[in-house]
Amino acid sequence: MKLPFIPDKKAERGFTAFKYNALDENGKKFAGTEMAASLGAAHLALIQRGLQPLDLKVKTSILNFEITKKMVPRDEIMNFTRQLAVFMKAGVSIMEALEVIVEETQDKMLRKIIFELIDSLRSGDTYATACAGHPEAFPNFYVGILESAELTGNLDQVLNQLAEYIERDQAARTKVTSALIYPAVVAAMSIVTVLVLTIFVLPRFRVFFASLHAQLPLVTRMLMSTAGFIGTWWYAELAIIILFVAGFITMRRSHKGRALLDSVILKLPVIGDITQTAVLERVCRILSSMLRAGVDLPRSMAVTADSANNAVFHDALEDVRDAMMQGQGLAGPIARTGLFPGAARQMFRVGEETGTLDQQLTVAADYYNRELEVKLERATALFEPAIIVLMGVVVGFVAVALISAMYGIYNQVKVG
Repeated sequence: MKLPFIPDKKAERGFTAFKYNALDENGKKFAGTEMAASLGAAHLALIQRGLQPLDLKVKTSILNFEITKKMVPRDEIMNFTRQLAVFMKAGVSIMEALEVIVEETQDKMLRKIIFELIDSLRSGDTYATACAGHPEAFPNFYVGILESAELTGNLDQVLNQLAEYIERDQAARTKVTSALIYPAVVAAMSIVTVLVLTIFVLPRFRVFFASLHAQLPLVTRMLMSTAGFIGTWWYAELAIIILFVAGFITMRRSHKGRALLDSVILKLPVIGDITQTAVLERVCRILSSMLRAGVDLPRSMAVTADSANNAVFHDALEDVRDAMMQGQGLAGPIARTGLFPGAARQMFRVGEETGTLDQQLTVAADYYNRELEVKLERATALFEPAIIVLMGVVVGFVAVALISAMYGIYNQVKVG
C-alpha cells in the first residue's frame, strides 16, 4: 500500500524526508515518506507507529543520482560484530564496548559510524535503531535480528550468530571471486592482444602489402578488412560500449530492468546454475539466522526477499509471503515458484510440518554451500581451457593470415 506524502511544518525545522517500506502488525506492506531529524529517528518513529521498517533511506531527487554507493567492507563488520559480542558476553555495557572498539578501529568509515552509534545511544536510541540509521554498514536482516535480540535479551548470542553468518557469506563471495579471477585475467589478456594486433601490428602489414600490389589470400583480406573497420570506426565502437554500460546501469537501477537482467542470467548455461545456487544458499542462510534469532516468519520472509540480491527471487519470495499470509502455508507457495530444487522444497516442507524450519534451513544452506564449491570448481575447470583455446584461435588466425599472405607474395615474386 502506498501512503501519500503530506508536507508538514517539520520540513521547515530542518527535518529530512525519508522513504520507507515497512510491515504492519498483520504483515501488510506499506510504503511512504517519514519526516525526521535523522535516519535513526525515522526508524524509531515508524516502530512507534506499529510499523516494522524493511527499507529506509533519504529521499533523493534525480540530481543526487549515484552510480555506486560506498559500503563498509563486510570483513570490518564481521570483526566489529564479533568484538562487540565478546564484550557483551563479558558483561560490559554496549556503550563502553563501543567506546573501546572505536579506538582500535582502522577503517575510517566504520570508525565514523561507531562514533555516531555512540551519540545515538547517548540520545536514548536503542542499539538496533542506531544501527538502522547506517544501511551502508548494517543491512536490513542485521537490524531485524538486533531488534528481536533486544526484546529477548540475548544480544551477545545473536551478535555471535550474525558474525558467523557474515563470515560464511563472505567465504561464499570469496569463492566466487577467486574462481573468476584467472578466467578474467586470461580474457583481459586476450582482448589486449587482439587490440595490440589490430591497432599497431596489422596497419603496418596493410601498408606493406599495398606497396607490393600483390593478390592477397581470402583469409588475409578478411583480417585486414576487420582491422580496418575497427581502426576507422573506433569512436562509434566506443560510443556503443558507453551506451551499453549506461543502459546496463540504468536497468539495474529499476526493478523491472533488474528483474529482466537477473532472469537472463539465471537462464545462462553454467553461470545461471552457479547464480541460482549462490542465491539459494544466501536465502536459506538469512532466513535461518532470522528465525533462530526469534524474528517472526512474515518479517523474516520480507527481509530475506530484500536481501536476496536477485530481483527474480525477490519477487518470488514476496509472492510466497503474501500466499503465506493468506493461510496457504510455506512449502506449497515455495514449490510453485519453480526456483527451488526438490531438496530445498523437501526441507521447507519438513521444517514447516515439524516446527524445525530454522534447523532445516541451516542444513539446506550448508548443502548449497558445498554445491556452490563443486560447481565453481567445475566452471573454473571449464572456463580456463575454453578461454585459452579461444585466445589461441584468434592469435592463430592472425598468424595464418599473415603467413599465407607472405607465402603467396613469395610465390608471385618467384613466378614473376
